[in-house]
Amino acid sequence: MREPGTLRLFKRGPSIEVRLVMLLVLCLGMAVTDAHWSVLGPVRSALSMVLYPFQRVVLAPRDALEYFDSWSQAAALARDEQEALRRQRIEMAQLSTHAAQLAAENEQLRRLLNVSESIAQQSVAVEVFYVPSNAFSHRLIFNKGSRAGIAPGMPVIDEGGVVGQIVRVTPFTSEAALLIDDQVSIPVQVLRNGLRLIAFGGNEVGKLEVRYLSANVDVRPGDVLVTSGIGGLFPAGLSVGRVEKVDRDPGTGFAMAIAEPLSHPERYRHFLVLRVDVADVPRPEEIEHALDEQ
Repeated sequence: MREPGTLRLFKRGPSIEVRLVMLLVLCLGMAVTDAHWSVLGPVRSALSMVLYPFQRVVLAPRDALEYFDSWSQAAALARDEQEALRRQRIEMAQLSTHAAQLAAENEQLRRLLNVSESIAQQSVAVEVFYVPSNAFSHRLIFNKGSRAGIAPGMPVIDEGGVVGQIVRVTPFTSEAALLIDDQVSIPVQVLRNGLRLIAFGGNEVGKLEVRYLSANVDVRPGDVLVTSGIGGLFPAGLSVGRVEKVDRDPGTGFAMAIAEPLSHPERYRHFLVLRVDVADVPRPEEIEHALDEQ
């Protein structure tokens, strides 16, 4: 049986150990020579030219991966920049809208300040907290209540005139019924001739009604209705509405005037609540009975 021995690449010549030592000496000599002299520069250049195609082939997968990665990163960066620009445009539009809204609110607050100065009555500035989602009532919830001195029955106004009346309060909020609500009635008079009447929330959407008029009553389309001051709840002279039409029924002998409110609660957020003394204020039906007796 043949004994295992050292693997021989060549049958003749020096042993593999001698060849390894010779190669190491040769490498060290070439390294020293290349470090001190540039005699091996042409050889290196020739070898690099020969090996370059093979290097490109070997590195092709890496180059393709880097190209795909850079392309995907560029596409992602472009999408991020586009989204950032779109978000910036939206934010700028929101800022512009907010600035316009603040300008409009400041203008309204200035007008409310002028109204407050022209009325010899203490008032509380309130802001709309929210609008109840009830299609059968017309109410607003304000951000101040009894802690700010607001009580049920107090009138609410804006620069256009009477908006409504406080009907319910909590320590921090208050609920107001608008003029067009069917539970609100207000003593008014025709500015043209001083005729005293009672205005109610109308059956028509957004309208007031002046009911139970005689057929020959002196009320015309275009007449302005203002508060009469009867009852002591609403100060006299506040704008209420403008008559749009008068429906006369010769068969019954009665007439009814339809008016449009001059206030605009759907447009604004800030209002004034007049702090009137509501302790001894008569009920609307009592006021109506007193007018009927005149």
